[in-house]
Amino acid sequence: MDKIKILWVDDEIDLLKPHILFLENKNYKVTTFNNGRDAIDAYEDGNFDIVFLDENMPGMSGLETLSEMKEKKSATPIIMITKSEEEYIMEEAIGSKIADYLIKPVNPNQILLSLKKNLDHSRLVSEKTTLDYQKEFRKIAMDMAMVKSYEDWVELYKKLLFWELELENINDQSMTEILESQKVEANVQFGKFIERNYEDWFAGPTRGKNEQSESKPILSHNLFRELVVPELVKKDRPVLFIVIDNLRYDQWKAMEKTVANHYKLEKEIPYFASLPTATQYARNSIFSGLTPLEMEKQFPQYWKNDVEDGGKNLYEAEFLTAHLKRLGLNIKQDYFKITNLASGKKLAENFKGLKDNNLVTVVYNFVDMLSHAKTEMEVVKELASDDKAYRSLTLSWFKNSPLLEIIQQGQKLGFKLIITTDHGTINVKNPSKVIGDKNTSLNLRYKTGRSLTYEEKDVYAVKDPKKIGLPAINMSSSYIFAKNDLFLAYVNNYNHYVSYYRNTYQHGGISLEEMIVPFLVFNPK
Repeated sequence: MDKIKILWVDDEIDLLKPHILFLENKNYKVTTFNNGRDAIDAYEDGNFDIVFLDENMPGMSGLETLSEMKEKKSATPIIMITKSEEEYIMEEAIGSKIADYLIKPVNPNQILLSLKKNLDHSRLVSEKTTLDYQKEFRKIAMDMAMVKSYEDWVELYKKLLFWELELENINDQSMTEILESQKVEANVQFGKFIERNYEDWFAGPTRGKNEQSESKPILSHNLFRELVVPELVKKDRPVLFIVIDNLRYDQWKAMEKTVANHYKLEKEIPYFASLPTATQYARNSIFSGLTPLEMEKQFPQYWKNDVEDGGKNLYEAEFLTAHLKRLGLNIKQDYFKITNLASGKKLAENFKGLKDNNLVTVVYNFVDMLSHAKTEMEVVKELASDDKAYRSLTLSWFKNSPLLEIIQQGQKLGFKLIITTDHGTINVKNPSKVIGDKNTSLNLRYKTGRSLTYEEKDVYAVKDPKKIGLPAINMSSSYIFAKNDLFLAYVNNYNHYVSYYRNTYQHGGISLEEMIVPFLVFNPK
């Protein structure tokens, strides 16, 4: 193995001879210079792994040397060493993207620690993460066997997500595969839990038939009343309420640091998206405060069933206005649905005009469009080939989107920020055969219709839709919801259908990824 090459620049380099000998005994190769100009020439020609750079040198200063080195090779880690503890020097060095900052006098172990932190960091983190997950693996398996309530499922899902995000940063495919198998098993058990308890969440009693749960989760139709209204009635700040369509919890975790630059998290409350976990059901329920069955009865002019022609989410603003009136909230509010770049930019540019509002509601559709594009466009299939890539693509979009500009505008104007979603999505892997008549709905994760034939083990079947707050298209209509990572494939042209939809992101069914979704409240920094 080649020795690690260190470039050390200090005008008193002769006094550092003991440190250099120490490092050479540890099998490092050290090249030294006593001025910045000579060091830059050597740095440009040499293939150094890391640089130690004195800040206070006569002639060309350490900060000037740092600036030129970064221009030539920005990826090489540079460690600044200084006698000064003045804050402005630290800030300037850190702003120039140094890898570490040491105060003189330094001892050999400090130097060694900084080297390991910067050069062995990936390996050390990988080994520690792998070891920690191996320890946690058994505990997660035991926790899964003991899950009794919806709160337990939220905690287990968040734990799985934590390890998924930890393991994505290390190169150990075997650990990732083990975690994937745990997620699959968790979804199997979660599907059974939903099948046993979901109907009870719409009934009077709070305790499920087969579980020890003391309460019911917040579902889509009571989200606004239970979680948004308390923020509105405080009247301490105006509220910017953002619903990002089709946002999974792991995608939010990828975006979290970017939002944290502008807002401080006050509370995080995961809630359960209602079935079907599809936009026309779940999002209409959020804004109306009603189940789909209640919407059909109270607002027949707005509600459309699956098989009816026309847009299914055209009246969210009307649903929200009626809901606020029903709650007795006489407030100044506006609703915006963003479905393209131009409308997003327009809202960001004009946001200052909303400063006197009590509530600004924004529905942002990009993530949903991204998941549909993965099905239809080969380039997006390549870019979002798995969950890790899907998270990365979402983050890249968010950092460059008008949505971030809108959030920044909200922060400047003192808005409280609420971010949530209507449902998540899952990467479907395995087909399950289904037969239905021509009036059966088209969604791959749920079906509603009159004459459904299906694999019973693969779905949660609801013969009486009104028991879970859903309308029936006709007297004998039922619903089936796909569990785990299954998608419902028609027998006709089965092979083509399976080939086309396998490994695409779908929603509407039962999985941790689709049902357990974030609700977040922030205060401006």
